[in-house]
Amino acid sequence: MRWLEKIDPEIYQLIKAEERRQYESIRLIPSENYTSAAVMEATGSVLTNKYSEGYPGKRYYEGQQYIDQIENIARERAKNLFKAEHANVQPYSGSPANMAVYYALLEPGDKIMGMSLPHGGHLTHGWKVSFSGRFYQSVQYTVSKETGRLDYDQIREMAKRERPKLIVSGATAYPREFDFKAFGEIAQEVGAYFLADIAHIAGLVVAGVHQSPIPYADAVTTTTHKTLRGPRGAMILCKASHANAIDRAVFPALQGGPHNHTTAAIAVALKEASSPDFIEYGKQIVRNAKVLAEALLEYGFSLITGGTDNHLILIDMTSKGVTGKQTAKALDRAGIVVNYNTVPFDPRKPFDPSGIRLGTPSVTSRGMKEEEMRLIARWINEVVQNIGDEERIQRIKNEVRELCHHFPPPGISL
Repeated sequence: MRWLEKIDPEIYQLIKAEERRQYESIRLIPSENYTSAAVMEATGSVLTNKYSEGYPGKRYYEGQQYIDQIENIARERAKNLFKAEHANVQPYSGSPANMAVYYALLEPGDKIMGMSLPHGGHLTHGWKVSFSGRFYQSVQYTVSKETGRLDYDQIREMAKRERPKLIVSGATAYPREFDFKAFGEIAQEVGAYFLADIAHIAGLVVAGVHQSPIPYADAVTTTTHKTLRGPRGAMILCKASHANAIDRAVFPALQGGPHNHTTAAIAVALKEASSPDFIEYGKQIVRNAKVLAEALLEYGFSLITGGTDNHLILIDMTSKGVTGKQTAKALDRAGIVVNYNTVPFDPRKPFDPSGIRLGTPSVTSRGMKEEEMRLIARWINEVVQNIGDEERIQRIKNEVRELCHHFPPPGISL
């Protein structure tokens, strides 16, 4: 970054500081990961200079000879990897991807049914402060108070009662596998479309450690980072019968020119995800999460649903006598990065909730395995037990830094 250092040393220094932070901390936020150097090179390429409104073969600007080839490669790789009939790789992020599906399949005021945000869902699945809760009628299903899991009989009864036009599955803080077949059957039963948002679990679907929604859903949305380990972007996968409506919703309805540098980086990430190494990586994510969950249970932590099937763990900190926010900030001072998070039926406010959320994609990308997960659990427990002891927290931070130097992350070298 010699030109950046010369032109804007202030931003350069902040980027270098962030680079060191990512290198020397244990990043357990489930939606974060490390991309490869190849993905970052594509993201930082001359493709950021080019406008390309429209789709391959039908653009509104000239000079698309290479852009069209790049986008076609990305689309074909997405279709092949997920076994989908159609792929759109232009959405800027996951929320616009969901908006595009709503725009394509619904009319304003139609009823949608998604998972409640405080129970692990996403803003765009019908929550009241999101466009999805303002432009559409929204009803929200929840998890069981007894088990913390989805109750598909309850979801079916709600669907029969509410008769939504579209049912959404997907979550940001649900540690169990989704039964997409059940969702598809419920949607068919009430004459609704079915949208599966797999932003968090796309890499696990590719690796075969989570079932795929493709056979059951009208449309599937996903971000391209998180467990898929690509750039910050999104894709929509859908049945051929919805292809034209989806494409028209993305452009010209909701977006202008696609971010070509991101499209190229998505193509690179999809190629990486088609390798045997990625399949093993996805399996290790789940193995690591299960071992981390088991170790935390042994230390007396209260895990929502009692464990995990995927990449993330949700913990209610109430029994430890601290809040989620206190825990997350103390862990951050120790070089262990998580986020504070609401838990189902949380009596506390979202900005100071009872829980924390953590996951294993980033540490797995560094090559950490079961032994390191047990060590991380020990550190988490020690921080929580000594939350006001800054000397001990600093000692743990030094130990964390030492471990991180034994597992250099992809794409970063100090």
